Amino acid sequence: MKRTRFTEEQIIGVLKEAEAGAKTADLARRHGVSEATIYNWKSKYGGLEVSEARRLRELESENAKLKRLLADAMLDQAALKDLLGKKVLTPVAKREAVAHLQSCHGMSERRACRVIDADRKSVRYRSTRDDDADLREKLRELANQRRRFGYRRLHILLRREGIMINRKKTQRLYKEEGLAVRRRRNRRRAVGTRAPAPVLALPNQRWSLDFVHDQMASGRRFRVLNVVDDVTRECLAAAPDTSISGRRVVRELTRLIEQRGKPGMIVSDNGTELTSNAVLAWCGELGVEWHYIAPGRPMQNGYVESFNGRMRDELLNETLFMSLAQARVEIAAWVDDYNRERPHSSLGYATPAAFAAELDKQWPASLRPTGSATQPIASTAQMRKTTARL
Repeated sequence: MKRTRFTEEQIIGVLKEAEAGAKTADLARRHGVSEATIYNWKSKYGGLEVSEARRLRELESENAKLKRLLADAMLDQAALKDLLGKKVLTPVAKREAVAHLQSCHGMSERRACRVIDADRKSVRYRSTRDDDADLREKLRELANQRRRFGYRRLHILLRREGIMINRKKTQRLYKEEGLAVRRRRNRRRAVGTRAPAPVLALPNQRWSLDFVHDQMASGRRFRVLNVVDDVTRECLAAAPDTSISGRRVVRELTRLIEQRGKPGMIVSDNGTELTSNAVLAWCGELGVEWHYIAPGRPMQNGYVESFNGRMRDELLNETLFMSLAQARVEIAAWVDDYNRERPHSSLGYATPAAFAAELDKQWPASLRPTGSATQPIASTAQMRKTTARL
């Protein structure tokens, strides 16, 4: 039977027989190998003793082992360089990294886990959580309708429709669906402290006025007069027109007073329409307190400035107005939605209309205090009071 493996002692013994004068053909026939094999043995083991042959075999084995270790280290280094630009911290990221190493570098799962220091149980884990397809679809639908809403307001809208889920789950689905609101630009923040003017926490205690500008598709510009109740955050009026004079401001305020009653205070900037003789005379006739903020300090009128920002972000920047009539319809619909449907973060995510109704319940008309404010709200900095010039 042909031998498949010869030890060093046997090989050295065959070579010594050849050195003693035995013919190569006879040795090959006797030991069941080819003559070429014997010649190979001569080239490799010729002149060696048994101990030296064993040492050579050990060196070859050790050299092969070192080569494998070097090759493995170089492969691991190349794999880590391939993952250098990725953050492999979460279990999902580690599973993706292991799959990448297996497909691109031919690594086994065990070795890939060892390279990135991942637990194989975590890599093999497959989630049994429901895909929440219906919930995701509803969230996408709401996000498409309210493109400038973040996950907190969308979470409130979901709960209104009876979908009772945790806020963190809403945030996770919101992030996985890629619904994050794109930031347009950084806003300048007011610095320093501002002395609050105490105002009774009731509707009609203080109104704020300001203008916001936009243009139609034809390029014709228009402006919107916004009136906001600082306590309830309601938008009391949003009057768009191509030109709004001081007399138009007076007419809008008169109409509001007929509907809601006279405010305790009105705050505005120093625009020419708001400092006109028509406005000053109207204040004197009705006895309305009108406060003008300091020039160049828009944050002293922060409530209406914040409202203007929401209107521009959620309506004006998202809508192409073809005509002034369309602008009036769109703005009126948005204001109604703002007051009755849109969650307001500063009101505990209640709507301004619901918050105003709750205040009316807390302070019935017969029980409302008439003296100094007992429940003040934070307001803008010190404002200038201007009396009417008659």
